Amino acid sequence: MSRRSSGLVGVWAQAQREQQRQQEAQHRAALQQQRRREQQQREYERDAARVHREQQAAYRQSREADARQRTRELDARVEELTGLLAAGCAQPAFRTAAMTQPESVEPFSPGALGQPVAMPDPARYQAQGGWPGGRRAQQEAQAAYQRDWDAAQLAETERRRRLADYRERYESWARTRLAEVRAHNAGVADLVAGLRAGEPEAVVEYFSAALYAGSAWPEGFPRRLSCAYDRGARQLVLDWELPAFDVVPAAKSVRYVASTDEERESARPVSQRRALYRDALAQSVLLVVRDLFAADESGVLESVALNGFVDDVDPATGRRAEIVLAALMVDRATFQGLRLAQVSAVDCLTEAVRGQLSARPDQRAAVRPVRRPDEVGTGVITHGANEAPEPDLFVMDPIAFESLVAELFRARGMDAVTTQRSNDGGVDVEAVDPDPISGGRIIVQVKRYRNTVPPTAVRDLYGTVQGAGANKGVLVTTSGFGPGSYAFAQGKPLTLVSGAELVDLLHACGLRGRLGERPGRGPAGTLVDVPAGPQGAGADADSGADADSSLDAELDADFNVLGMTWTGSVVLDVCALVCAGSRVLDDDHFVFFNNREIPGGSVRMVPGALGDRAAVRVAFDALPPRADRLVLVASVDPEANPSADLSGFTDAGIRLRDAAGTELDRLEVSDGRAGETALVLGSFRRRAGGDWDFVVGGKGYRGGLEELVGDFGIEVE
Repeated sequence: MSRRSSGLVGVWAQAQREQQRQQEAQHRAALQQQRRREQQQREYERDAARVHREQQAAYRQSREADARQRTRELDARVEELTGLLAAGCAQPAFRTAAMTQPESVEPFSPGALGQPVAMPDPARYQAQGGWPGGRRAQQEAQAAYQRDWDAAQLAETERRRRLADYRERYESWARTRLAEVRAHNAGVADLVAGLRAGEPEAVVEYFSAALYAGSAWPEGFPRRLSCAYDRGARQLVLDWELPAFDVVPAAKSVRYVASTDEERESARPVSQRRALYRDALAQSVLLVVRDLFAADESGVLESVALNGFVDDVDPATGRRAEIVLAALMVDRATFQGLRLAQVSAVDCLTEAVRGQLSARPDQRAAVRPVRRPDEVGTGVITHGANEAPEPDLFVMDPIAFESLVAELFRARGMDAVTTQRSNDGGVDVEAVDPDPISGGRIIVQVKRYRNTVPPTAVRDLYGTVQGAGANKGVLVTTSGFGPGSYAFAQGKPLTLVSGAELVDLLHACGLRGRLGERPGRGPAGTLVDVPAGPQGAGADADSGADADSSLDAELDADFNVLGMTWTGSVVLDVCALVCAGSRVLDDDHFVFFNNREIPGGSVRMVPGALGDRAAVRVAFDALPPRADRLVLVASVDPEANPSADLSGFTDAGIRLRDAAGTELDRLEVSDGRAGETALVLGSFRRRAGGDWDFVVGGKGYRGGLEELVGDFGIEVE
């Protein structure tokens, strides 16, 4: 018979069994967890491998698609070359009517300016069911309504003023534009009359326009010609530039090689490339002749003599030359009997119209030209040729540069001569202005600098003017001047002419000159054409407006206007300095009468309005990130008030307005003091949260603007 154990041994044995069961359960759980991790790892690796394969496949497909696209582009280029003549024949013929412009301008569209400012609704200021706060609450509501009404009226007045200004600018632009259109159309009418009369110059100009109007020419085809008209023979004689051999793609197809991860081009057979090039040249010649006869609505052409040339290195001489690869002389009757859209261009040129075509144009094997334009005996007109560029003032010979400046003064009605190179006493050009009131002897110094002219040069010129007893000094440079130079010249008989101003003066007087090249802009110092439209015409040249300050941009900009007010008759120059701490960022960030805005235009001088005697427009959010302070200063204008000080500068303040002209706040500033001629009005300071607070100034200067800007780190020697 069995017997159950008991006592301590039994308890111990039971505990051992429980412990073993727990260990076995923990072991099983650990094994299960390990198996799950291993399974997850395998799933992750499978997913990663799948993603990698998909990425590889997608990458390969992308590269293969790129290769196919390049092949399609090559095929399209060949198709464009082979279909050149057919595409050109499908284009409508050029007519004289295409040169005229409609005598109309875009209508006046004021945009947001045409919408009146909404006046406040009195009902919004009325309490429903009585005034909880009694009479005082009612008075406060009425005062709020009156303030909002006054602000809306002010904004409406400003809107009407800006609308009237915009309309005036539009009408000025419209009149100018309409006058230009009518003048252009009158010129076209004169050209048409000359064309019908067979005048050689008119004939050449008209048919040149017809050739340039053609839209079938592929990219890379040159458009240069020399042309003359033989009135007696009624023959147009021209040289027309043809494309070079590289106009035919050297590659035939492109494929992607996955093993090396690169695209490989399959070369086009040389024989095929040569045949395509020959055919393209023949099509070009035939298309030019077709366009000329098709455009002859006046019947002035009996025949055309054409020489097709390439501008390349002559293999016989090793020098660059115009090598004639195709030539043709054909009369109207013969040519009009052709069905150009269906011919083989090479056969048509060499057999049907008895023209010449190089057998090996890829090797620049020339043919004998037919009649050339300079053999006609009348004036030859060339279009598309590279004209001699304007002289670069930076690299011009120093003596030639001084002579050009003297020529500029003579073009402006003065007597001017260059001085001797030795012992000239700092005088490069001497000029005499014959005006009996403002004229006199003028000392001119010429500085061909690339960097900013230092203030010492301006100070030296002033000393030279005083020593020579001259009426005026002019400093001409190819670079520019800093605020220190302008501050020193203020109130003195000195004129500073920067490089950009010099280029403008030269062009205005019919002289030539440029300031090197600026990427993306063309010759430096030249004026950029303003797009047609009311913003580009009729604008006030002294308003500081540019391409970034059109009226439409003004309407959309987020900016404030700081309007300056004061009493007294003293004439002041109000300036602004964009600073980091107590130092101006650089000379370009000092806004004053000769630098009306900083780079980017976030701070700009604008005309005072609504009673303001001066104003500065500021887009605080657009200020340079390193700027933490905008300082406003004022100084006595030494030309208008040479003996005045700031004792008459009283009741001064700054009216802060939004873009719509609504007054947001009035900021009081310190009055001026006797003996001082410049004053810090106050500064807007950027706080940690990005807000701007105004801090009243008050520091005055007896040394005027020169001393003040020197305190802010601007060099004035």
